[in-house]
Amino acid sequence: MKLGCSKNSGVAKRINFSGAGTDQEEMACFGYQRIPAAEKVKWVLRHFNSIAGKYDSMNTLLSFGLHHLWKRTAVRALGLKAGDRVIDVCGGTADLSILAAKAVGPDGRVILYDISRAMIEAGRPKVAKASSNGKVRYVLGNAEEISFANGQFDAAMVAFGIRNLTRMEKGLEEMFRVLKPGGKLLCLEFSRPTTPLFRWLYDLYSFQIMPLAGRIFAGSRQAYTYLPESIRLFPLPEELGAILKRVGFGGVTYRYLTNGIAVVYIGVKA
Repeated sequence: MKLGCSKNSGVAKRINFSGAGTDQEEMACFGYQRIPAAEKVKWVLRHFNSIAGKYDSMNTLLSFGLHHLWKRTAVRALGLKAGDRVIDVCGGTADLSILAAKAVGPDGRVILYDISRAMIEAGRPKVAKASSNGKVRYVLGNAEEISFANGQFDAAMVAFGIRNLTRMEKGLEEMFRVLKPGGKLLCLEFSRPTTPLFRWLYDLYSFQIMPLAGRIFAGSRQAYTYLPESIRLFPLPEELGAILKRVGFGGVTYRYLTNGIAVVYIGVKA
């Protein structure tokens, strides 16, 4: 099968030749599809709006509940303190926001920042149930243009969201910008299992079982075809670590979870 996108394709130029001259159009990846970069936000928004109501239950089903452990491990690694101000970028249905709100205590604040109102609304009942209502605030916005001034936050978090951006590095630069000096970045993302046999089984599960489960339980095979495709195109840990350093983060570390299915990255703004 010929793929429209390959690993690390990123945003690229498509050159159109015509009698009127040469036009250049920026292209981006949505899974293995190449689409105009200007349209990717709409594609991502449509994707998450379509699955928002089933997002949490499908995460639990497809990860066998492990995503809860990964998120708790990641937030603990961030080392939040009482009174910290935290931004949860691509915060979705608020799992990380709830964990962070507990860590920062009554004097802390958490901003859940996401582009999808449907995802935010799906998470609100969980926030209320966790008694985190007063500490979690909601902002609708694009992660590549975070609507806060420089140096506002002690910590920035992004879980399973950075790979959906049109320009991932731009999103990381924005998180760097809104952090205070000494502030920490947490990135939790999927990756490639480290053991060859486990990797083979994981690929079989991802490309065969996952889309089927998406069709049966969420009514969308395409949405859960995009998921493994976007994971396979995402940089490996050492590659993302290098990107974080290029953005300006120091003390970059990463930790494999569940044989590398997920990875926790930490970086510090010097």
